Amino acid sequence: MAATLRLPERPLVVDLGYGASPVTTVELYERLRAVRPQVRVVGLEIAQERVDAARAFLKAHGERHPGLSFGLGGFELPVERPPDLVRAANVLRQYDEDTAWRVWDRLREGLAPGGTLVEGTCDEIGRRHAWVSLDRNGPATLTLAADLRHLPRPSALAERLPKTLIHRNVPGERVYDLLRDLDRAWAVAAPQSVFGPRQRWLSTVELAGGRWPLLTRPPHGGRRRWRLGELTLPWDAVAPYR
Repeated sequence: MAATLRLPERPLVVDLGYGASPVTTVELYERLRAVRPQVRVVGLEIAQERVDAARAFLKAHGERHPGLSFGLGGFELPVERPPDLVRAANVLRQYDEDTAWRVWDRLREGLAPGGTLVEGTCDEIGRRHAWVSLDRNGPATLTLAADLRHLPRPSALAERLPKTLIHRNVPGERVYDLLRDLDRAWAVAAPQSVFGPRQRWLSTVELAGGRWPLLTRPPHGGRRRWRLGELTLPWDAVAPYR
């Protein structure tokens, strides 16, 4: 994501399907503006009442949010130019797997050159999250993330897998093998719990790294990201057998 925002002079970001409240779009905007003050963020929703509510918020706080706007739209991405980054969080849960693949293709085709699509799901309070990063060529990485204080075992993240993977968590599929191996490493790392859940997670990731091609360099991997409760793999390592 950071690399994407460094490319254009004025990056354009779309937060697709932000929901009943614009709060997540505002949070995304504030985080991105801290890194790239020229960024423009557009929140898109297919429900007019949600757009109206977001615009009312913006009208009340507009001077604090230059470069932030809200509009009506969906997968067609009706913005002024192809966006450099699209975030679609908890948008595809209601669709079947085949439709999710088609939506991925449609959104990728709408990206600017060098652009990125981030699609995934999280729980209601953001303790567990899984997302896929895609470019115009296809899926690139899978990231699993958790609040380690509330993670009973790595496979608890299975319920937050993207739609293209969630039904593939069965024997014979790569993502099933990944979660199985993470659970085994989690069990082996149990003695590290005396130093806290973060240390147990770090040990788990290091053990799993012996069998899986975890990304180990910033910005996607490395100890700094692992300490946050994340791990990222190349998509090919977990891609379903289709």
